[in-house]
Amino acid sequence: MAIAEPILHHYDTSPFSEKARVMFGRDDLAWASVIQPTIMPKPDLTPLTGGYRRIPVLQIGADLYCDSQIIMATIAALGAGEAASGLDWAVNLWADRLFFQASVGLIFGEIGAAVPRAFIEDREQLMGRSFDVAAMKAAAEPLKAQWRAQASWIDDALGDGGLFLGGERPGVADAAAYMNPWFLSQFTPHLAEELFSGLDRLKAWMERLRGLGHGHRREITPAEALVVAARAEPAAKTTHDQRESFGMTPGQAVCVRADDYGRDPIEGVLVAINRNALTIARRDERLGALHLHFPRAGYIVARI
Repeated sequence: MAIAEPILHHYDTSPFSEKARVMFGRDDLAWASVIQPTIMPKPDLTPLTGGYRRIPVLQIGADLYCDSQIIMATIAALGAGEAASGLDWAVNLWADRLFFQASVGLIFGEIGAAVPRAFIEDREQLMGRSFDVAAMKAAAEPLKAQWRAQASWIDDALGDGGLFLGGERPGVADAAAYMNPWFLSQFTPHLAEELFSGLDRLKAWMERLRGLGHGHRREITPAEALVVAARAEPAAKTTHDQRESFGMTPGQAVCVRADDYGRDPIEGVLVAINRNALTIARRDERLGALHLHFPRAGYIVARI
């Protein structure tokens, strides 16, 4: 059976989406782009995801992949058929959490006065805490040192002459680690110039990753993506491993939520759990049967 065209629900300034776009570029893949709003409401996304609001989301027919971790794994499988290593995912978790928080503080401490109030209120709802740009600005100098220390890890890792973190070919770790330097350079290029100073291996590595491009992108509307889902049935193969399920079995009603932020509960019926992923089934009255796939690390699943 032919695999349906991958559809990425994203927006161009999303750093988490850039990881997926780099993976498309690495293997020169064709994909459809659906631009979603940067803030809620997202009326053409949440029917697909049962309320999951974070960006990006990858859609392949009636299968929805939520979170950039599982999205990168899925794109890697579509392209070269490669499986990422455990160290790739460790790098990704560091980039998503520790390094990203330093990036957010620096960037919004610098541009916070120009950020619309609606965006700040949306992120406060998403994060479950105050999005205090004044506090970020006050912490800017210590954050510069923290950000540069972490960027230096990338520079050091390239010190053995490798083109990429894993050697001669870019991988998941490269796409993940690239996110924060890309984010800083997009929004605060003057800070990037300051903090990249002397990190010549990192700068050359960024140019190599930028040179991969984003594959073959075409734009479609959110309505078109909904039609694709409505006409498809879930097709992704899922493997259940009872050793990884902690007593849960397929067919049980469950709730899935992120363990950091954007903790909106997503309800469905458990399809499978294994060491890398979990899948639930849900039904939308307009779209029919859908399967939602989440990474295991970073998401909590519980019986309803």
